Amino acid sequence: AVVDVLRRAGIDTQTVGVGKKLITSSHGIPVTADITENEAEPSLTDAVVLPGGIPGTPNLEASETVQKFIDYCAENGKYLCAICAAPSILGHKGLLDGVEATSYPSFHNELSGAVISEKYVAHHKKFITARGAGVSLEFGAEIASVFVGREKADEILRSMQCR
Repeated sequence: AVVDVLRRAGIDTQTVGVGKKLITSSHGIPVTADITENEAEPSLTDAVVLPGGIPGTPNLEASETVQKFIDYCAENGKYLCAICAAPSILGHKGLLDGVEATSYPSFHNELSGAVISEKYVAHHKKFITARGAGVSLEFGAEIASVFVGREKADEILRSMQCR
């Protein structure tokens, strides 16, 4: 859903498979990534979006490549976006100190240093976090708004018949 919104906004978006190109979601949905982690280059990155889920989140957190991309974004003022369980990765790295953030509710305790938000999508500084799949279109629109503006992001949601 997030990739769909970003591409509708005309944002150059690449999905990256950690370990391989064909990734199966926690609910058995196969997703073919555009490239593998070996083909990805941090210096070409304006934002990283961590999709969450279990076992996806621990797999992402264990990846040296994912860690390298997170570090690149944090050190270079780029956006770090995470949904569901994935904001916990940012919390474990100590990146959320004083940041308003959210996640799937059972992961709130993993957001070390964060100001836990009751919002379904929280945007604070260079961090955009969201609770889960039910708000993935809103999450995608919030990310899109950074690059194409709020008006265009809202227009995309309306065109998709979102409330």
